[in-house]
Amino acid sequence: MAARKPDSIAKAARRDVKSEISAYKRRLILEEACHLFYAQGYEGATLEAVAERLNVTKPFIYSYYRNKAEILREISERGIRLSLAALDDALATGGTPTARLKLIVDQVTSLIIENQEYIVVYQREEKNLEPAVARDIRKMRKAFDDKIEALLAEGAARGEFAVEDAAFTALSISGLMSWTANWYVPGGRRPPSEVVVLTLHMVMKMVAPGK
Repeated sequence: MAARKPDSIAKAARRDVKSEISAYKRRLILEEACHLFYAQGYEGATLEAVAERLNVTKPFIYSYYRNKAEILREISERGIRLSLAALDDALATGGTPTARLKLIVDQVTSLIIENQEYIVVYQREEKNLEPAVARDIRKMRKAFDDKIEALLAEGAARGEFAVEDAAFTALSISGLMSWTANWYVPGGRRPPSEVVVLTLHMVMKMVAPGK
């Protein structure tokens, strides 16, 4: 295999740097927009306000996002994409159903707390999403619930869990975790680690044999 020429290596490096810078700028815009959508609502917030808070021009924002709706889409997808990735990683560990469920609850609840504003904006503003986008997110959420259901069924078959209705229990577990975003108070009396432990305790009580 022929060695790459120095100029081709340099060009590739410049492309990588440019891509990283572009991703960084998109992330800054997304974070600031999320803060505003969370505080003022999607309809009340404007891209002019986002630009002002970032000390950039509105055309700068349009160079990274087509419109306000595209920003809302990325905000709304963030929580479920991260949660699905964490769930898949936990399932891939090959541990017992109990161990995998505990890892899922730990990781997903932590992600929900870390991305609280993103989750809440999606919950509040789903009505403002483009119909196709809203459907895609609902499909991802269903995939999440279906995987939890399958894990519960596996655990029940092994005698680790006792659940009368795996589908209903899966929805209850998902709801318990996602609702954390609505009541958790950053800097409040319960730190994130304690919220995770309490959530895990409640989930395991829901599925425990002989409860």
